[in-house]
Amino acid sequence: MSPLLTNRQAEELHKSIIAYLSTSNLLDTAAVLRAELGAGEDVFDINTMKKYNSLLEKKWTSVVRLQKKIMDLEGRMAALQSELENATPSSLRGRNQDPTSWLPRLPARYSLESHRDTINCIAFHPTFTSVASGSDDYTIKIWDWELGDLEKTLKGHTRTVLDIDYGGPKGGILLASCSSDLAIKLWDPADEYKNVRTLLGHDHSVSAVRFVSSENLLVSASRDKSLRVWDAANGYCVKTLRGHTNWVRDVCPSIDGRFLLSVGDDMTVRLWDNSLLNPECKLEMLGHENKIECCAIAPPTSYPYIAPLAGLKKPLPTSSTAEFMATGSRDKTIKLWDARGTCLKTLVGHDNWVRALAFHPSGKYLLSVSDDRSLRCWDLTQEAKCVKILNEAHERFITCLRWAPVIINEAPAVHDGETEGQNSTLKTEGTEANTSKMQIRCVIATGGVDSKLRIFAN
Repeated sequence: MSPLLTNRQAEELHKSIIAYLSTSNLLDTAAVLRAELGAGEDVFDINTMKKYNSLLEKKWTSVVRLQKKIMDLEGRMAALQSELENATPSSLRGRNQDPTSWLPRLPARYSLESHRDTINCIAFHPTFTSVASGSDDYTIKIWDWELGDLEKTLKGHTRTVLDIDYGGPKGGILLASCSSDLAIKLWDPADEYKNVRTLLGHDHSVSAVRFVSSENLLVSASRDKSLRVWDAANGYCVKTLRGHTNWVRDVCPSIDGRFLLSVGDDMTVRLWDNSLLNPECKLEMLGHENKIECCAIAPPTSYPYIAPLAGLKKPLPTSSTAEFMATGSRDKTIKLWDARGTCLKTLVGHDNWVRALAFHPSGKYLLSVSDDRSLRCWDLTQEAKCVKILNEAHERFITCLRWAPVIINEAPAVHDGETEGQNSTLKTEGTEANTSKMQIRCVIATGGVDSKLRIFAN
């Protein structure tokens, strides 16, 4: 059998081993090896010892680093192979042209920098090309995602900004923000983002805030274990929802505002009926093995794709607005649930806390981001299979993810027997009819501990 090493390589290896044994105080073993190799003081003196000292350790650590790089490359190659196997030339062309199949890809269009600390939250203006970001540096920044320009910095909170959201009635859009300073603030984009109102009532950090439907209501979640519903017009708290036994991390209203989905440190998922004067917890779901960071209610466009997971042979009516839900947890998993409290599927793939979720407006995909610095795309048409991974989407933990809201076409539509503009859900016969009435904006934004806001756009 021919040797793997050349004579020169073998000689260097022997000298490195002798130097390692000598520096490790294994002198007898070193002496035996010297004798067998004929490496006396005339061949292996003190100067040679210095030359080869620690060489073996350096080579060893280099091999370990190379092994890690090889494993990373193998992981990326597997992800690309999986994406390739799930794509045909025609589907790739269609994905680039068809907004209902568009998915983000690296590199990001913009990597925006101005915050001095972690970005915790993002919100898109419902019609303009503005995107807001909130940070540990106590500020909110307004950017133009189309041009990549910083437009304005809002100062008012005295501690970390934890969440933001645009909403309110058409013609009266406001930006809401919440913070560890216990306050919720309302800012008016039409008046240079003037702080028009501050809502107080929570007894601890306010971790999430969302506008409810097209009404002038918003809901907040807090570390004080409660949810509160507010009238944004006068700043009064109109409802308080209690049931969680620990920090409420996130809340998501249904598109018609009837239901609220909340999650938190008590590891429960709760669905509330907000149509009642005193909202009650309609459903409590258990299954995660660690604190739950985020939640999302599936849009009606996703019903045809999720229904088979629930064993349903025909899709549910789109007039029902909280049939399926998704939650992300510190247990590194994402769970899909139905309105009966059944866990339909557990999505495994992330290597760290799952921090944010967003459904594709077409309903075909679920997107997630994690502290593992990746963005994953799960195909709901293929039983929620992970079909795309953007590794290293950020340089550090990714904390937030938002998809630019769809623009509803102005054609008059009937909502549960009422005209457009009232608090109800668009009724259509199927998903195609539903998506035809909305203009999907192929834009998402992510933020992270690296203090960067990244824009992915078609």
